[in-house]
Amino acid sequence: MKIITAAQAGALIPDNATIFLGGLAVSSLPEEVLKGIEKNFLEHGSPKNVTTWACGAIGNSKDAGMVHFAHPGMIKRTVAGHFGQTGAEMMKMVFDGEVEAYNFPQGSLSHLTRHIASRSPGLLTKVGLGTFVDPRIEGGKLNSKSTEDLVKLVEFNGEEWLFYPSPKIDVAIIRGTLADENGNLTLDKEGVLLEQINIAHAAKACGGIVIAQVERIVKAGSLHPKSVKVPGVSVDYVVVSQPENHMQTITTQFNAALCGDVRVPVNSLAPMALDERKVIARRTALELKPGAITNLGIGIPAGVPSVAAEEGVADQFTLSVESGITGGIPAQLGDFGTAYNADAIIEQSLQFDFYDGGGLDASFLGLAQADNHGNVNVSKFNGRPVGCGGFVNITRATKNLVFCGTFTAGGLEVKVADGQLTIVKEGRSRKFIEKVEQITFNGLDAAQREQNVLFVTERAVFHLTTEGLELTEIAPGIDLERDVLAHMGFKPIMRNVKTMDAGLFHEKWGGLAAAMAAKSEAVAPAAAGQ
Repeated sequence: MKIITAAQAGALIPDNATIFLGGLAVSSLPEEVLKGIEKNFLEHGSPKNVTTWACGAIGNSKDAGMVHFAHPGMIKRTVAGHFGQTGAEMMKMVFDGEVEAYNFPQGSLSHLTRHIASRSPGLLTKVGLGTFVDPRIEGGKLNSKSTEDLVKLVEFNGEEWLFYPSPKIDVAIIRGTLADENGNLTLDKEGVLLEQINIAHAAKACGGIVIAQVERIVKAGSLHPKSVKVPGVSVDYVVVSQPENHMQTITTQFNAALCGDVRVPVNSLAPMALDERKVIARRTALELKPGAITNLGIGIPAGVPSVAAEEGVADQFTLSVESGITGGIPAQLGDFGTAYNADAIIEQSLQFDFYDGGGLDASFLGLAQADNHGNVNVSKFNGRPVGCGGFVNITRATKNLVFCGTFTAGGLEVKVADGQLTIVKEGRSRKFIEKVEQITFNGLDAAQREQNVLFVTERAVFHLTTEGLELTEIAPGIDLERDVLAHMGFKPIMRNVKTMDAGLFHEKWGGLAAAMAAKSEAVAPAAAGQ
């Protein structure tokens, strides 16, 4: 192992190299090294024509991450699980077709790192079938410049599968907390473990090099062997970073609670104000079951733990995050991907093993667009490719799915009071439309595989059937024709439309504990009869 500067690291990257980047947004992002690579290109014109791979989004959407590759001639192709944090410059290059770009499920890319590391020919998975990832639809291609098929539809044992061939990795760039003089790395202060070791092993299996960014170097033999997450035999070069290039998350330099070193009081979670978001979170929480293992998406679903805490049932279910966290309270906004008071933090690829294997009882996810077939789009809007993240993995195998969001978007104003909902100003954009712009979730496939799927908004609840979306509930105070059907691009199935619980629309609710207790009592007799 050799200790080098970021500028020296930049000079190590050859033209036409394929680089696998560690990190999720800014968590575990080797920002110092990426700056060194950019500096070398701007000063010496190299490396040029590179290909980057990453499991998630890389950057903070402003001045970190993929923005350092957003120069004409520097990058040929980028493959990632999400593009939402890559910055305006890189997004413009993707949108304008100046760079080849592919979006694949975050979990599938995470698993692919293991296949590269073991010199397997590639990853075989059912995740993504029937979505935009499927080569019969878009093949994960984000623009017309992306012509190579990086995912293939194959038949194995009489069933359809997606196959991702293993790419050859020339350079792995990862991050740790400490490195000893032999290159052994710890991840002590990282909020997530991700797939740092898999990425390193993938590069070594391909005959490539591994560059690691750390906070500081310590004496050889001073690290506990169980704390070492990447052994020194898999690390070629180490760069010691400046603190500003070693952020724990997008918004946090370091918080001991986010890496599990300390625990914080759960009662510090402030109750939500009574508005449409709280109504949606309350109605969504009614789908919780005692003992359920759940996953939460970003945005409105993040209100579910707050509602559960306010209702006194937060200890009756387990939350998890695809980045590898089980238990605790998932952090949001700039700290998304980490958690407070986690019970366990494991590698991301192992978490997706659990998810893909059907380990989740329920998942609460965002809702951007939906159509009559129950297809959902959260990955592309007005031609702008944001990406799917872990959404495709999570929705493929989870038994119970709840898509949560406001009924319309863009300027929506409502009044929630006295057990009723009033639309003060309608949103400019419809969410329930004739055809989604991109299929991130295939509703017909899910219905045929008998997943239980709900769509929860502040004014209406829909259930997915093999015939399409069925409207099952509307809010008290809402007019069916004026406030619901008039703002949909299709007419839903309507058989027995009920009124949502008026308690959801009062300042104080108190109905969640009773609902969960009733479910617990219903399960007990069934279990006794087995």
